[in-house]
Amino acid sequence: MTDHQTLLQACDALLQPERFKDYGPNGLQVEGARPIRKIVSGVTASRAFIEAAMAAGADALFVHHGLFWRGQDGRITGWMRERLRLLLANDVHLLAYHLPLDAHPTLGNNAQLGRVLGIQADMQFGEQDLGFAGHGHWADAFALGQHAQQVLGRCVTVVGGDRPIRRLGWCTGGAQGYFEAAIAAGVDAFLTGEISEPQAHLARETGVAFLACGHHATERYGAPAVAAHVAAQLGLQHEFIEIDNPA
Repeated sequence: MTDHQTLLQACDALLQPERFKDYGPNGLQVEGARPIRKIVSGVTASRAFIEAAMAAGADALFVHHGLFWRGQDGRITGWMRERLRLLLANDVHLLAYHLPLDAHPTLGNNAQLGRVLGIQADMQFGEQDLGFAGHGHWADAFALGQHAQQVLGRCVTVVGGDRPIRRLGWCTGGAQGYFEAAIAAGVDAFLTGEISEPQAHLARETGVAFLACGHHATERYGAPAVAAHVAAQLGLQHEFIEIDNPA
């Protein structure tokens, strides 16, 4: 059993949120009142996740996508009121880490996605070094897409890329804006969660393949890895609950 300050200190020491310029607050977003025996991790602090975590006996929630985002209406109404009501009524703590969770070199979303894909990063690139790259061995982007689809269990969009994949760049979630930095880093393909209109043209014109594998699908590995690590460090229980998301 521990308190929220001890849990917060352990998470901050591991993820170093002070290093990142981010859209919303990293760390403790909602202070509860419970002593902490069990952490429940998930991707997003949605109402469905909060309800499932309560049913699982959570004292603290650990997520990648918290409650607060850039440009968000600050009024506590509607869906925000309901999420906060559930958290406060149950005295549960909510911790959320966005970019720091993406970036951790072994436990973060990018490192864990690499583990799932069977590739290890040997360099980082792009803004705040959030893009990862490493050596791969696929006949072409379509073979890589089939592999990603199999291990992630999601449909994959592949654009361009007939050449063998010897260098793969990746960045989880909505990182389509990192494509140009990935091209400059010398990769044969770039894998992320989402694609926007410009990336299809860049892939065709540069010969570097672009693979969109789903925002949620690429970001469901970091939160449980970090939460399990911190739980073991502090002698706490941990459970990961996935709320499916087609995005």
